[in-house]
Amino acid sequence: MKAGQGQPAAGEFQKILDHRGILGNFVLGALAHLQLARAEAMSGDKVAACKEYQDSLSVWKDADPDVPVLKEANGVMKG
Repeated sequence: MKAGQGQPAAGEFQKILDHRGILGNFVLGALAHLQLARAEAMSGDKVAACKEYQDSLSVWKDADPDVPVLKEANGVMKG
């Protein structure tokens, strides 16, 4: 994503999500949805980005609302 290549980045984050069993409850799995949403948005796929932001917020639904990454994701969905 730092190189501005949203589509290849999206593929890498999708690989993480496709192998959730390896991650268990590790936070990387939850953050993969958020990063996939960002990569999809970067590549111009707003529909896919919105779905991933919603999935991200669903995973974090019981989290402390003051967690910075959660606040950011909420801001994107509201904005």
